[in-house]
Amino acid sequence: MTDHPVTVTSVTSQYATQVAQDLELNAKEQERIGAELSALQAQLRILQDDQSVLHRIHKTLDSRPASAPSTPEPSTSLPQQASGKNTPARSAPSKTAAKTPSAKKTTAQAKKVKTQAAEPKAATASAQPTLIALIRTHLDQQKEPRSAAEVTSALAEAHPQRKIKSTVVRTTLENLVAKNQAHRSKQGGSVFYASVAVQAATQKAPAPALPKTEQDSNKRERTGAVSS
Repeated sequence: MTDHPVTVTSVTSQYATQVAQDLELNAKEQERIGAELSALQAQLRILQDDQSVLHRIHKTLDSRPASAPSTPEPSTSLPQQASGKNTPARSAPSKTAAKTPSAKKTTAQAKKVKTQAAEPKAATASAQPTLIALIRTHLDQQKEPRSAAEVTSALAEAHPQRKIKSTVVRTTLENLVAKNQAHRSKQGGSVFYASVAVQAATQKAPAPALPKTEQDSNKRERTGAVSS
């Protein structure tokens, strides 16, 4: 008799715990379904807005006047009214045919806008001299041969807005040498480049005059050779 109340209390506690857990799961499930429902309602509103916009566009396209049909060329055959036959009515142009000129016009306008936007960039790029022109001008202004590093440093300082790399400058210099538009020389382990005009002027420069004592010695040697 004494164990019966304890058993009843234990069963009641288990049921209470189970009911509390079921209530918690139920609340979570309602929360999950409510969140999904809110997301679906938001998607539904977006679709309804898109539908209204599409309806307005469709009405606008349908209300546009169709393009006038082209004038038919005069026929050399006898008119059909003379033969007693009814002339069939000309079929109205389809909506697709009416929309085609407008679509072509829109495409042409878009291409024109892109071309006009690209013209300032092309003009800016064409206004700047090429790297080859910059290198040739720099070499023409130098009185002595210059290395690729010296040319790169000078051009980078003169044109800070351009990203001039030494590897590109060296390749360009070698291309100018291959085309006989620049001269290459070695001094020890270093390579130097010079303008063809500057190199030609250096080669044509007169040899330095000998001192007077050396000139007299040369004259005596030539005189002794003649007398012998």
